[in-house]
Amino acid sequence: MGCSSCSSGGGCGSSTTEVGAIPSGCQNNGSCMTSGCNKLDVYDWLSNMDMPSNYKAFDIVEIRFKGSRKDFYINTDNLYLEMGEMVVVEPATGGYDIGHVSLTGELVRLQLKKNNVSIDTVSKKIYRKANEADIKKFEAAKDLEWETMHKARKLALDLGLSMKISDVDYQGDKTKATFYYTAEGRVDFRELIKKMAESFRIRIEMRQIGMRQEASRLGGIGSCGRELCCSTWLTDFKTVSTSAARYQNLSLNTLKLAGQCGKLKCCLNYELDSYMDALKDIPNHVDRIETQIGTAYLQKTDIFKKVMWYSYPKAENWIPLPVDKVKEFIEMNKEGKKPEELVSPIVTEEVEKPIVYDYENVVGQDSLTRLDERNRKKKTKNKNKTKAKQTTEKSEQAIHNKKAGEKQEGRTQPPKPQQPKKENKSNPPAAEKVEGSEGTEKPKRKFNNRNRSRNRNNNGSNNKGGPSAE
Repeated sequence: MGCSSCSSGGGCGSSTTEVGAIPSGCQNNGSCMTSGCNKLDVYDWLSNMDMPSNYKAFDIVEIRFKGSRKDFYINTDNLYLEMGEMVVVEPATGGYDIGHVSLTGELVRLQLKKNNVSIDTVSKKIYRKANEADIKKFEAAKDLEWETMHKARKLALDLGLSMKISDVDYQGDKTKATFYYTAEGRVDFRELIKKMAESFRIRIEMRQIGMRQEASRLGGIGSCGRELCCSTWLTDFKTVSTSAARYQNLSLNTLKLAGQCGKLKCCLNYELDSYMDALKDIPNHVDRIETQIGTAYLQKTDIFKKVMWYSYPKAENWIPLPVDKVKEFIEMNKEGKKPEELVSPIVTEEVEKPIVYDYENVVGQDSLTRLDERNRKKKTKNKNKTKAKQTTEKSEQAIHNKKAGEKQEGRTQPPKPQQPKKENKSNPPAAEKVEGSEGTEKPKRKFNNRNRSRNRNNNGSNNKGGPSAE
């Protein structure tokens, strides 16, 4: 079914549409993915080939519906159909249905053979090309699917049924709806069908699907970052066992090996054949090798390089041995002989590869880590300055603490009593020579503030000019 961005009202008119190509009429530049106009399309590599003049076109056409459902119809009126066109077809029950042309011509014959469908069993017909009224009715039916699904889920929850309704598919004439659900066991949904028929006023069909089919209908993004294979191109689901992970030396972690459907990922089978071919040359049951210095145990096997690593107990290094050498040692052990020790003929020297830049710069080849080195140097300098500052502060603090401790010790001792000094009036202080006098010495005394007035009188009486007048 066409994406919402198709200019033809839901159809992408393209003669050579494939996953990743840009169909004509699609305004989304070919980026419509799950449930879009490119889902499960096939590249018609015979479309541009000239057919013989007496060639009669194959009258069976492959029609695609919602999800991965496809069916084959007879083009009784010999309509000229292109891939992506919307056509009105005969359904399994009454009314009519609308689908998209996914494949025409001789490739349909190969699709019939691939799906084990006989040409004689194809009986449903193509009525006509969809007109504007058919497309409007079809779009109105598709708009009801989301609301109908949530109402049906609520009805099932009220009845206490252990089932999950994952998708609803309306018929093109809006007279029938198919409900797809998943459940662990058998579910009695007779009461549910009665309530849904009363609520929706349409014919109801319940269809149980598996977990993988549910994921293919809903779509999503896988752990690889791309869309799920089951929702884009994978149509047949094969069983995947844990032995596929063992052969590929993968850890048996269910969280990593399981997909969105809860089952093992389908991609585990993609490279399994290559691993099985490579494992033919690698011997089985070679977990240990007996030597004269001890028993070496198998640690790892490189399937494509055909190298097996062994190690002795409590040894740090692993010894790489080629498969031919391992077979030789195993034959010696079977004969009762033991080699002296395991010596690897493989040289494991690491060769330095030249640096090849994958970008060009107009200024030259600049290192991507040049700013990191500068920041590293700045951080180192700042750390050194901080350490020096902290060391200085610690030393100053230690000196300060030491002085404070000494003062504290001095304060704890009792102070000695001081005796008052007695002035000796009989012995005057020593006289000093004064400039300007002839050999005379005048005593220079130190006086207190209390005797300032008396000193002034004495000084005035000692001067030659008589008492000084203030």
